[in-house]
Parts: sequence; C-alpha cells; structure tokens
Amino acid sequence: MTGPDGGASPGDQRRAVEQAVRHVAALIAEGHQVTLTHGNGPQVGNLILKNQLAAHVVPPVPLDWCGAQTQATIGTLVLNALDGRAAVVVTRTLVDPADPAFQDPVKPIGRYFSEAEARRFEELGQTWRRFDRGWRRVVASPEPLEILDAPAITALVAAGFTVVAAGGGGVPVARDAGGRLGGVEAVIDKDLAAAVLARDVRATVLVIATDVPGAVVGFGTAQARPLGAVTAAELRVLHAAGHFAGGSMGPKVEAALRFVEQGGDRSVITSLENIGAALTGESGTVVRK
Repeated sequence: MTGPDGGASPGDQRRAVEQAVRHVAALIAEGHQVTLTHGNGPQVGNLILKNQLAAHVVPPVPLDWCGAQTQATIGTLVLNALDGRAAVVVTRTLVDPADPAFQDPVKPIGRYFSEAEARRFEELGQTWRRFDRGWRRVVASPEPLEILDAPAITALVAAGFTVVAAGGGGVPVARDAGGRLGGVEAVIDKDLAAAVLARDVRATVLVIATDVPGAVVGFGTAQARPLGAVTAAELRVLHAAGHFAGGSMGPKVEAALRFVEQGGDRSVITSLENIGAALTGESGTVVRK
C-alpha cells in the first residue's frame, strides 16, 4: 500500500489503495462475496519510527496498538475507494503465549539505529539486534490460531457487506492464565493470517494477490518455470524442497496450502490485476486438493 517508488505519503497510500480496490470492485460487480485483507508493513513502520523519535517526550505505544491503528486507517481508505456497502472490522488474531517465537524474536521491524539509540529503547523493554546496516528492533512472529472476530465478519458478509478484516495479520492477542485477553508485542504474518481468516469465515476460495503472475519453481535458475494448476500434495513437496523464498513467496505458498489442506476448495496466487481471471482458473498458481 505504497507508491511505485515505495513512497508512503498519505497521497501515495490513497492512490495505491484506489488502484487495488478497482480490481476488487470488479469482483463485487460480478456478484462475488468478498472479504478483503491487506498488509500494513510500511504503515506500522512509520508509526514505530514516530514512537522512537518521540520516545523522550511521549511514551511509545505497544505494537498491538499500532496494528489496530493501521487497520482502521487503511480500512477507511478502502471504504472510501469502494464507496458502497462495505465495512471495516478491527480484527484480533489469537496466538499462543507459549509459542516458541516469543522465546526468540527474529522479525525485524522499523528502521536502523545506532547501538546507543538501540540500548535506550532496550531500557523500555524492547529487543534489538545488530544487523549489517546497524541495530534494529526485533519482535516475535507467532502462529495465528484463530480470528476472534470471525462471527462479526460472517454476519456482515451475510448482510451483504464487503468486509475489510485482519489487516496486517490482525491485532495479536493471547489469553493469560485466567483466560483474559490482552495484546502482545508481536507481528503476525499477513498471508498465514489470511488463510486462517478464510477458514474461519468459511470462504470457498482464498486469493492471494501479489505483484507477480504466480509462484515459480526454480526461481532465479535456468530451469525456472511458472507453476499453474497443482495439487496441495505436489506443492507441499516443492515447498519442502526450498523452491519458495521465506521472505517473499514462501509464506504465500504456505498460506495457500494450509487453506486447502484444512478444507478450502482452492487457493490462488496471482497478480492483483489478474484476480478475476484467477477465479476462473485462467491465471496464476491454482492449488486444489
């Protein structure tokens, strides 16, 4: 949700949303029921930077608050772009407080800082690690277990609304020993959360829109080939063999697999402009049982 050059000004973000939503609006016009989710990396990164720069004046807010704020902001842009019967649900995603990811936070977020600045933030309870370009904050990325607000989303869809939900993977929450819910300092992978969202709202198709026509086997090699129709079993073997990079296509492939393996009809990975053709099997990587 940024400009072609990575710009994240309000104008850049609004134009990016408007461009994306045109393709979604075409699906709605064709009669499809749509529940829409989105990423929020640049937006959360900007909020974190504001927190960091103003930490000596205003106490930084927790990461789950940043996620909730960006869900509402991007959701409002989508509502304005759709200009129809649509709704935004600020969505919570349940995680396990005992997830091993909390013991070894490795997901980098925000910008690079000097060691002295990193130490100052560590005094606020944050975890920082040294990278080639400097020090950067790292947080846990636990497995998404359940979309807690799926009943509200389902009710809105049944009432004819196009729903924007689970943006950025959702607001990560966990239950304490007494069963009480609370936000946690974590980032949930948006693709994996999309698969859980699709499962929990009983969607028939999960479409993962990205900036390439589909997954590629042997990417970057002379044997590279686009992957079209494939069974979940076949794709699981290719994924295990390391054909899909962890920081890019890997999570999308894993999300597509999980949805189908957990009972979904099919998953599709394709470019945003081809999502309509993907639903009819004419484009993208189509995963079935």
